[in-house]
Amino acid sequence: MNAIVLAILVMVALCLARVSVVFSLVVAALVGGLWAGMSVDQVIGAFNEGLGSGATVALAYATLGAFAVALSRTGITELVASKALGWVGSRREPGQLSGVKWLMFAALIIVGAASGTVIPVHIAFIPILVPPLLGLMSMLKLDRRAVACVITFSITIMYMTTPVGFGTIFLNDILTNSVNQAGDELGMHVTASMAPKAMLLPALGMLLGLGVAVLFSYRRPREYQQQTVATVDDSKQQTRLSRKQLFMILAAIAGALIVQLMTGSMVLGGLLGFALLSMNGLFKWKDQDDVFTQGMRLMALVGFIMIAASGFAGVMKASGAIPELVAGSGELIGNSPAMAALVMLLVGLFITMGIGSSFSTIPIIAAIYVPLAVSFGFSPLATLALVGTAGALGDAGSPASDSTLGPTAGLNADGQHDHIRDSVIPTFIHYNIPLVIFGWIAAQVL
Repeated sequence: MNAIVLAILVMVALCLARVSVVFSLVVAALVGGLWAGMSVDQVIGAFNEGLGSGATVALAYATLGAFAVALSRTGITELVASKALGWVGSRREPGQLSGVKWLMFAALIIVGAASGTVIPVHIAFIPILVPPLLGLMSMLKLDRRAVACVITFSITIMYMTTPVGFGTIFLNDILTNSVNQAGDELGMHVTASMAPKAMLLPALGMLLGLGVAVLFSYRRPREYQQQTVATVDDSKQQTRLSRKQLFMILAAIAGALIVQLMTGSMVLGGLLGFALLSMNGLFKWKDQDDVFTQGMRLMALVGFIMIAASGFAGVMKASGAIPELVAGSGELIGNSPAMAALVMLLVGLFITMGIGSSFSTIPIIAAIYVPLAVSFGFSPLATLALVGTAGALGDAGSPASDSTLGPTAGLNADGQHDHIRDSVIPTFIHYNIPLVIFGWIAAQVL
C-alpha cells in the first residue's frame, strides 16, 4: 500500500474514533513515514521542517481572529442576532418560519463570501456570528449539518471562482503560477484570466452539492436542546453605532482588504484592521491587549491543526510517496485521457484529505500533473481545471481543513455538533462527489 494512502486511512480512522485531529495527524505522519522506509529521526526532522510553513498560516488566523473579535465589540453580531430572534418570535406560521430558514442560509452565504473577499477575516467570523444564532436554529429545528454545508460552500466557492482576496492567492498566485512553472519547458502557458473560466464547471458541481444538502439530505427537522451559549464577548455591547464608529468600521474593513490585496499578507491586513478598530473609541486603548488575546484564543485550535497538517505534508513530501502514488496509478490509466483525468482527480482527493489545504496541495501536485496532462493532450484550460479541482477536492471533507474546522467552531458552541459526523462527513459527501464529476467533465470539454 502506498504510504500516503495508508497515512490518510490511519488519520481518518483515528478521527472517526473521536481522537484529537492534531494527535491523529502526528500518528498518521509517523505511520506513513515509517511505511515509506524513513527512520524515526527522518520522520521527526521532516515533520519539524514542515511546521514552519504552517506557522505563517496560524499567525494569519490569529491576527484575523483578533480583527474579528474587535469587530464583534462593535455590537453588530449581537444586534443582528437579537433582531433575528425577535423577528422570528413574532412569526409562528410554518410558511413564515420556512422563509426565515432560507433567509438565514442566504445571509450565511453572503457573509461567508464576503469573508474571503471584501471583509478578509476568512473563517474567523464563524465562531463570532454563528453561536448567537444557535438559539434561532434550535427554534427552527434546523439540521446543523445543512448549515455546515452552507458555510463550507460560502467560504470555498469564492476562492475557486473569484480573483479577489483569497481568490487572488488561489487562482493567480498559486494555481496559475504553479501550472506555468511546471509547463514552461513543455510549451504550456496559462494566464490569470483563464483560471476563473477553468474553475467554473467544478464550481457548478459545488452548487449542485449544496442544493442536494439543503433540499433533500438535511431538510427534515432535527431536535436540539435549547442552551445558553457563551459568546466571544459576554460584556454589555452597544446596539447603536454613531456615524464616526460606522465610518471607522468601514475604514477598517476597506483598509484590511486593500493591504491584503496589495501585499498578499493576511497578517498585515488583519493588523491594520485591528489597529483602526481600536482607535474608534468602542473599547479602551488599554483593553486592546485583551481583545487581541481573545482573538488568538478563538483561532488557537484551528491554528494548531493547520501547523500539524503542515508537518504531515512535510513528511509526505519527504517520503517520496506522492510521485509513487501517481506512478502507481498509471497502470489504471493506460492510454485513456478520460481515465487519466479521473485518476488525477482521485489522487488529488487523497493528497488534500491529508494535507487539509487546497492552497498547499496545488504546488505539490502541479509539478507532476502538468507533464501528465500535456502527454495526454489536455488543453491549458483543461489542465487548469484538473489541477485546480484536484487541489480543491478534499478541502471540504478533510478533518484538518479550515473549511470544516470553521463551521464546527461555530456550530459546536453548545456541544451539540460533532466535527467528524456533522461537518466532515456531510461536506465530504455533498461536495467531493460532484467536484469529481464536474471536474472530469471540465477536463473533457475545455
